[in-house]
Amino acid sequence: MTKLRLAIVGAGPAGIYAADILLKAERKFDVAIDLFEQLPAPYGLVRYGVAPDHPRIKGIINALRDVLDRGDIRIFGNVRFGEDITLDDLKRHYNAVIFATGAVRDAGLEIEGIDAEGSYGAADYVSWFDGHPDVPREWPLDAASVGVIGNGNVALDVSRMLAKHAEDLLVTEVPDNVYQGLKASAVTDVHVFGRRGPAQVKFTPLELRELGELRDVDMVVYDEDFDYDDASRDAVASNKQVMVMDRILQSWRKLDSVNNAGGTASRRLHLHFWARPVKVRTDENGRVAALVYERTRPDGQGGAVGTGEMREVPMQALYRAIGYFGSPLKDVPFDKKHGVIPNREGQVLEKNSNQRVPGIYATGWIKRGPVGLIGHTKSDAMETVRHLINDQGSWWQPEDPSDEAIPALLAERGVAWTDLEGWHRLDAHEIALGAAQDRARVKVVPREEMVRVSRAE
Repeated sequence: MTKLRLAIVGAGPAGIYAADILLKAERKFDVAIDLFEQLPAPYGLVRYGVAPDHPRIKGIINALRDVLDRGDIRIFGNVRFGEDITLDDLKRHYNAVIFATGAVRDAGLEIEGIDAEGSYGAADYVSWFDGHPDVPREWPLDAASVGVIGNGNVALDVSRMLAKHAEDLLVTEVPDNVYQGLKASAVTDVHVFGRRGPAQVKFTPLELRELGELRDVDMVVYDEDFDYDDASRDAVASNKQVMVMDRILQSWRKLDSVNNAGGTASRRLHLHFWARPVKVRTDENGRVAALVYERTRPDGQGGAVGTGEMREVPMQALYRAIGYFGSPLKDVPFDKKHGVIPNREGQVLEKNSNQRVPGIYATGWIKRGPVGLIGHTKSDAMETVRHLINDQGSWWQPEDPSDEAIPALLAERGVAWTDLEGWHRLDAHEIALGAAQDRARVKVVPREEMVRVSRAE
């Protein structure tokens, strides 16, 4: 029976699903899988990319935990690819590698003033409020009026976490430093901008509904945004999701706060549709002072065209939530334009040709870009794994595929790696911290503390 030793870089859903599918689907050979993760804890964006007030994400984490807890996948956490372990190392000790490193950077927005002080990428803010160990412990929340550019779920997550009162997060696993930061927030108004209309938004009904459930936050919509064209009316009539979201938005039009008339809440969340960002206006100190946008209108086909009318909303901070972007990996081909590893159905290709790179595969967002939900990630992994299995003739022939090789290599390099048992320790520790405050969990934020707890040091 053929023996395959496989490395997977990235322990988020994409990497864990790929490992699980390979172990379940292929019985023609023995397969030993090692999962490498740069953070001391697994689960990737499920742990560090979803707002803490989304309890439904626990179902996904439970499914991923079930896969890891079978014990047939080794985890090497706190190991950075390209630094602690290289592609040459993987070739020396494995037959192939799947990269599942995701997309964690913010996509760029090319408008004047976007780099002003007080202008942020949504991904950085999300990492902060999720307790990511590699971002600063404090976040500037001294702006009263804040803008968010984007009409996807991340934009709504960011907007909700800006507008929500900190004490309403105490039932979640929000880290203590995040709670203290949000508690001191000066935010009173959050403005969300989308260049198309209410019938073309990219968020989901659940995300939208959650906005309207925020305590002491008025939802503000504007009647002028609901003058639907035929394409918008067709979208509402033919798509159940759009129909539900339209119903939610229409219900907000009946509120006292509609058209900025003013409600009774201490905070307001404004939704501006048909608004294309043009320029960030700054003050004399180079700080964000306002967002200038062009009013758009329907193009008759579900898109938007400019009207030439410019408007301006004063603000002191701005977040762009227009998508994530992948990061290059050392010695691995990378498409700078699209932020992905160039590939054909998961088989990695040379950067400037359609020539396959033997032994290297990709799955998840680093393969297809930051689109699709968990279901897409599973089918994505199946496609990649199918090719990997069929490519047995082009696998690497490792010099030392032994079980002991990688622990010995990491120990020699002084890498304080964490394993599955260590994750169980950290998991139990966080749950215990939460229990002391009558909460489900309190995340440990500092990397060195995560490692110390994991390694029982």
